Amino acid sequence: MPESYRKLTKEEIRIMEERGCSSEEWDRVLASENGFDPQRFKHTIFHGDIRLGLMEKKFETTSGIIRTSGVYNSVLHNCVIKDNVYIRNVSNYISNYIIESDVIIDDVNTLEVTEDSSFGNGVRASVINEAGGREVPIYDRLSAHEAYVIAFYRHRIKLIDGLRTLIDAYSEKVTSHTGIIGRGSKISNCGNIRNVKVGEYAELYGIVRLNNGTVNSNKTAPTTVGAGVIADDFIMATGCSVTDGVILDKCFIGQATELSKQYSAENSVFFANCGGFHGEACSVFAGPYTVTHHKSTLLIAGFYSFMNAGSASNQSNHLYKLGPVHQGILERGTKTTSNSYILFPARIGAFTLVMGRHTANPDTSDFPFSYLLEDDDESVLVPGVNIKSVGTIRDSKKWPRRDQRIDTDILDNITFHLLTPYTVQKMISGKYLLENLRESSGHSTQKYYHNGVRIARTSLARGIDYYELGITRFVGNALVTLLRFNEYSSIDDLRKLLGSGNPLGKSKWLDLSGMIAPEAALEELYTRIENGELKELNEVGQGFKQIYENYASYELAWNTEQLEQRYGKPYTELTAADISSFLDDWLDAVETLDNMRCEDARKEFNGTAMVGFGIDGDVAVRKADFIEVRGDENSNTFITELKQRLTLKQGTVRDLKKKLAGL
Repeated sequence: MPESYRKLTKEEIRIMEERGCSSEEWDRVLASENGFDPQRFKHTIFHGDIRLGLMEKKFETTSGIIRTSGVYNSVLHNCVIKDNVYIRNVSNYISNYIIESDVIIDDVNTLEVTEDSSFGNGVRASVINEAGGREVPIYDRLSAHEAYVIAFYRHRIKLIDGLRTLIDAYSEKVTSHTGIIGRGSKISNCGNIRNVKVGEYAELYGIVRLNNGTVNSNKTAPTTVGAGVIADDFIMATGCSVTDGVILDKCFIGQATELSKQYSAENSVFFANCGGFHGEACSVFAGPYTVTHHKSTLLIAGFYSFMNAGSASNQSNHLYKLGPVHQGILERGTKTTSNSYILFPARIGAFTLVMGRHTANPDTSDFPFSYLLEDDDESVLVPGVNIKSVGTIRDSKKWPRRDQRIDTDILDNITFHLLTPYTVQKMISGKYLLENLRESSGHSTQKYYHNGVRIARTSLARGIDYYELGITRFVGNALVTLLRFNEYSSIDDLRKLLGSGNPLGKSKWLDLSGMIAPEAALEELYTRIENGELKELNEVGQGFKQIYENYASYELAWNTEQLEQRYGKPYTELTAADISSFLDDWLDAVETLDNMRCEDARKEFNGTAMVGFGIDGDVAVRKADFIEVRGDENSNTFITELKQRLTLKQGTVRDLKKKLAGL
């Protein structure tokens, strides 16, 4: 029901004036008909149209101090103050705001809406290219996938225009001359807050300045904006935290992202579970889980996702003389070591470790799971080696565990799997390129060059082997899952299972900043946007969500196609013997890779790893100290779990082969 208000009585006005309150037009100050106590207002000046609610609730501070709702020592202009609000010591004024119930505003300089405002919605962030051309219009519910399309698909003019039109319509819809402070929010010890909308149960404290933005928040996923923050033209998603001197300009901050410790960012977007501390971002597209912890680290003019930036790792977007127009792409899972450097333009393949300085504009996008090193001023690629790294496996397991999103309404659809059709397609392409490079340049060549990188002969040969292991493992993983969790009693039943996937999955696969999906499925959504079939932004989000939820069906179709190509016949002609043979190949790949990973993990327990232990003792003390702190390889959970899983997989293959033999 709409709230109803009445004019103040003469007695109520008298009481309020005796308590130091004043207004030049008392007839514009209305009180709630549900109850009103003039004693709950003191030393307050009212300007314009004012609505005052029932004040009967008491608040207890963290120090145990009890405070009664009401308005004290403040100036209000054109405001609606709903029930049980506590406002105290507003040194300048609150103007053009609806203050929802149970809000606490304590010791604030200015809280005002000065003009018709979209509260940060529609602001263009010049991501990736600092000089412009890839601007992303930010808004309350921006997802990583929508932003990816807007930033990278500029050649699809109708698609970009369609998305911009929907975002502009949303921005116009939320435009108002009145701001809102959502129910249960707390704002304390803050400076100037201008043209800002605050969601429910947000906590704002010690802020220096907020201007033209939205702090989205709710009871399930409250948002925190803390001491020393300065932010202009921004959108903050639910459950994020921006504290400790952060400076933002034209930025979107995604769900559960944390920015702190004097981090600064401009013209950048950060999506789910990112972390920025101490350093600097400029024109950055930070996909989910992009993390940087160090003061001397700069991220600039690039696309990053599931990325961990080492200390003093930097990039440069000034290659020639036309200004900062160059850009870089670091695909998902990339890590940069301390003091690494990349001269853009450059593109680094998924799950690559970057070490040293790289100025030859490398493109390693077809070589995932690699090392990119520096030697004699050249970029040296060691293809595929990272697939056997224990660190890569550890990362893939920690990401879902570190998902801090607690909102029931998730914006980013994140695919956490390490091996997917996207990464395996890259491995297939990389294996093909390495084989062609060896054939065209000769098997005895010691150094091969490709797209700005040098590849040693031994590294090339091993890379081919690593990729073959990865491809076989992934296809086998999917096949074993299909065989284990579905019923079949004949080869025809099995063939039907193999053919039950969504055929759209047979296309090229893409990584839309965290969401792995087939291009054909995405193309259907893009066409609907271009044709104007989607009238609301939430329909776009639902379209991405539906594709995300169909991942398993798409993957099955892609995986079946790989089996067809391997055996040179359609799935309708595959035999039980073919499937059984592939299970043997899969188990060989699993055993080989798992043994490599165990050996990599054991390096953490060798003599070199013990340097720095047993500070005042001999070798025996060093070892004893190390074991107490780090344990030994026999007690390491990663190694023991890897061995246990391998034993289970061996048993699974025996059981499946036995069943296949009976078909």
